[in-house]
Amino acid sequence: MGYNVYVTRAIPEEGLERLRRECETVEVNPEDRALTRAELLEKVRGRDGVLTMLSDVIDEEVMRAATGARGFANLAVGFNNFDVAKATALGLVLTNTPGVLTDATADLAWALLFAAARRIGECDRFVRAGRFAGWGPMLFLGADLTGRTLGIVGAGRIGTAMALKSRGFEMKVLYCDPSINETLEREAGARRVELNDLLAEADFVSVHVPLLDGTQHLFGAEQFRRMKPTAIFINTSRGPIHDEAALVEALRLHQIAGAGLDVYENEPRLHPGLAGMDNAVLVPHIGSATVATRTRMAVMAAENLLAIVKGRRAPNCINPDVYGRK
Repeated sequence: MGYNVYVTRAIPEEGLERLRRECETVEVNPEDRALTRAELLEKVRGRDGVLTMLSDVIDEEVMRAATGARGFANLAVGFNNFDVAKATALGLVLTNTPGVLTDATADLAWALLFAAARRIGECDRFVRAGRFAGWGPMLFLGADLTGRTLGIVGAGRIGTAMALKSRGFEMKVLYCDPSINETLEREAGARRVELNDLLAEADFVSVHVPLLDGTQHLFGAEQFRRMKPTAIFINTSRGPIHDEAALVEALRLHQIAGAGLDVYENEPRLHPGLAGMDNAVLVPHIGSATVATRTRMAVMAAENLLAIVKGRRAPNCINPDVYGRK
């Protein structure tokens, strides 16, 4: 046993209990906030492994501070907080938690789509302010969903799950992805198109791509101009995929009808003006925030970390080349 691990923020108890059963020391950040840079550098020292959050920037400085560590286990499907190349060069194993949050995140994308289409946020604020005086024929007219066109940008696990859920609304599905998705084409009658064609035709555009050099600012002023003025933009992937200044301008000028966001370009900060946009539905990065999903993520991250500290091949390793260096 004798393993010493650090968890950078409290996670569901099932994950911590899994670690405690096999580790001598399991220290957890006692405060419900992200660690400061100085705290992170201090807390990783002398650990056999570290369980991290997406908000923890794990670069060369942190890796070298983590003397004795075998690697880092991320509580997230994303891993853009890791310097993967540097970790591999240093012989450090990196892992993530794929698969378990697919449906939860797809469900949230639908919640944002519904809320933006039917102007739920505006309606909620209107009623709470005591302004509701009775039914009116022009009160908060929104957008229909049934029979409309859903555009999926990034047809991986989450994008596929969201698209398949559209079948109950008899929606036409378009998708943009480097690869053909036979499941979507067979089960949802989806058609693979170029991004510009998808933007011109879709009533709802939902983004599900990873954050890479090629996807940063994938959605900017030009892309929003190509969308229908009645279209709604949904992003539950990563904030820097959209240019937030351009999105605020598109919302302000009504170049698009609305947006539903779970992620932000400079999270947790919002671009000036975004919070005041009535046609935007904004939630605080809760894509995987269900009890069952976060519990499964915590257990998976713990299992990954235990494999790392024991020197075994981690089941969800994102830099498998590291094993060739050992």
